[in-house]
Amino acid sequence: MSDKNIEKVHHPFIRNKGMLVVISGFSGSGKGTLMKQLMENYDYYSLSVSATTRQPRPGEVEGKDYFFVTKQKFFEMLQNDELLEYASYVDNFYGTPRSYVEQEMEKGKDVILEIEMQGALKIKAKFPESVLVFITPPTVEELGERLRKRGTETEEVIRKRMAKAAQEAEGIEAYDYILINDNLDKTTKHLNYLIQDQHMRVRSQIDFVEKIRKDLRTYYTSLNN
Repeated sequence: MSDKNIEKVHHPFIRNKGMLVVISGFSGSGKGTLMKQLMENYDYYSLSVSATTRQPRPGEVEGKDYFFVTKQKFFEMLQNDELLEYASYVDNFYGTPRSYVEQEMEKGKDVILEIEMQGALKIKAKFPESVLVFITPPTVEELGERLRKRGTETEEVIRKRMAKAAQEAEGIEAYDYILINDNLDKTTKHLNYLIQDQHMRVRSQIDFVEKIRKDLRTYYTSLNN
């Protein structure tokens, strides 16, 4: 039996509307690679595609990795209430398109938002039931090494990213969970279990609880007729 099937059997409850899961982490924590593996391993997730004003990196695909837009277009989307949240990061803007997220959740998909801390806190304020997870490498030294291994950024940008990481570290307590990404396969499985367990919270299964109550009332009535 594959890992995918094992994960499904592990959670035999009825899935209703999908939930919103926010993934953040230091730049260089490996969260992007983690998201790709999560999507490949499990078919009940949908990865939200953010709009951004930054330039695409080598290999990134329009509409798959990001919607690359001008600052003018980004501000138009903001004014038209087409973004659930937005944030600025290293001189660029990032935002989450509303329509895609809402459509996927209605299909029963758990929608993953890979966004920065500023946006994550805005999502939590608007959607208290959302789940916030922070991804980090095991050490600061490992973080710096991963940034340099990219080979796509100058030392000045790396310094900015490390300075930003120091600021972000002060806000980690706002998240529900923290995952140390020291092994991709292990972290992917841990993240999947963590998210799927949220569906078993009573407040996530109110429709099912109401059905049980109704059925019990009907059953009790039938016994007394």
